[in-house]
Parts: sequence; C-alpha cells; structure tokens
Amino acid sequence: MKATGILRKIDGLGRITLPMELRRTLDISEHDQIEVFMEEDRVVLRKSERRCVFCNANFRLVEFKEKLICQECVDKLKEL
Repeated sequence: MKATGILRKIDGLGRITLPMELRRTLDISEHDQIEVFMEEDRVVLRKSERRCVFCNANFRLVEFKEKLICQECVDKLKEL
C-alpha cells in the first residue's frame, strides 16, 4: 500500500473528504459510486465499476429494473 502522507478528520456525520489530487489520480468524479469494504484490519475504498449482476462483465451492458445485465446474459436468459 502506498502512503500519501495526507490526513483527514472524520466529521460529525462520519464523513471524510477525499483530496482533489487523489480524486484526479483515481479518476473519481462527483456522483461516482465508491465501494467500501474491509480487508483484514483496513477500510478500503474503491471506485465502483458498472458490471453485470450475473457474471461481473463490464462491457455491452443494458439496464433492466435498475440492474445492469450484459448482453451475453440477456441472451442466455432468453433461452430459458
């Protein structure tokens, strides 16, 4: 893990602000979704990517009832 030397305080609502340099480096924009998870004793933040709910593919996605499904899974569902 790469240390940045940047410290941030948690506000009264439990929020932190990601520094602009970090957002630029990771291509994080306003309204992007960030995944929050635990990895051993660490809290990890990761930019969420749009992926198929069935196979995790990130290409040829269509939206159905606010869920993303890749075209290959759509075709397989049609066969059922």
